[in-house]
Amino acid sequence: MASHGEGTTWLILNGKSAQQPEIRSAVTSLRERGHKLSVRVTWEGGDGIRLVDEAVAAGASRVIAGGGDGSINETVAGLMRHPAEQRPALGILPLGSANDFANGLELPMTPAAALELALTGDTRRVDVGMLDDEAFINVASGGFGAEITTSTPVALKRLLGGGAYSLMGMLKAWNYQPFEGHLRWPEGEARVPLFMLAIGNGAQAGGGQRLAPSARIDDGLLELLFVRHFSSLGELKRIIDELENLPNDGEFVRYLRVPWVEFDSDGAFPLNLDGEPRRYRRFRASLEGEALPLVVPSRCPLLRDD
Repeated sequence: MASHGEGTTWLILNGKSAQQPEIRSAVTSLRERGHKLSVRVTWEGGDGIRLVDEAVAAGASRVIAGGGDGSINETVAGLMRHPAEQRPALGILPLGSANDFANGLELPMTPAAALELALTGDTRRVDVGMLDDEAFINVASGGFGAEITTSTPVALKRLLGGGAYSLMGMLKAWNYQPFEGHLRWPEGEARVPLFMLAIGNGAQAGGGQRLAPSARIDDGLLELLFVRHFSSLGELKRIIDELENLPNDGEFVRYLRVPWVEFDSDGAFPLNLDGEPRRYRRFRASLEGEALPLVVPSRCPLLRDD
């Protein structure tokens, strides 16, 4: 791992969190200890990208994304606009409701400990997912859950918590139709009626659902999970069992590790990049290997064992 060099660090803080006393205290404490920490606050969408541009222009050695998974996504998108050699290291101050990427990395969750690690910790070069020209660092997920919430695994979480009967009733009431899609990857393809799709650089989404348990963010591979549509309560329960046994394949669930995947849909397919909603008729998901230096804890489950 690389050590933190000298230079200014910019904390790009989600405006909703700017007045939290714990954060202000952590910033003050680190500054009093001699650290060069500049704070910038976002107000609306796009501010994170603009502030990353300003940080790069100012020669910042490190940028800390202070917020949830969406804030991290916007910061990563901003960094990826710049040539690889100009990208500052990325640190994370988790302040969201789910914090899926931060939890997957096993970062500290208290502001003081998380900010100190983000400011002073060692870095590791990690991969960044690209869905066409849009960056994501954690998980792209889509299908039924993305249609009814802002993240597929949130619906899945309800389902796993015993809401199978309620989900079946919801499907019937909405006259739910599966998303017809054609998937292609280097060693195969499948045309399936999709209930759910997940493409993982990181391991979990939707508040702790481990949809990509084999994921490593420095291995050059994406995790591809797709779940075929079902038509009965018995089949739904079988899906639940198969999802609890990942990364093994099942009758309804397929799990692959691929360098890229292409997708074509008969309609506008709902897909979330790190929780941020999008719709696509077609896309190609791939990786830019070793794209960013990321601040990680000394023991990080999303890194390969060297």
